[in-house]
Amino acid sequence: MPSEPESWTIRHFSQANPVGPGQDSVSALLRRIADSIDERPGIEVQDVVLHSEVTADGDWWSATVYFHDRSV
Repeated sequence: MPSEPESWTIRHFSQANPVGPGQDSVSALLRRIADSIDERPGIEVQDVVLHSEVTADGDWWSATVYFHDRSV
């Protein structure tokens, strides 16, 4: 009988630039994401997905970070 595959829970958080001036800054968003990752010791990032929404004020960037929490 084949063994059952290993399973785990993937967690995530999403973050966006504040609406308004600077909402289109990818570099600002990446700095914010890096700070958020640093504030979560023990996580292992699995994936980062960038999203862009077109608004009346221009592009609005956000991202979702998928991670494993190795501290639990």
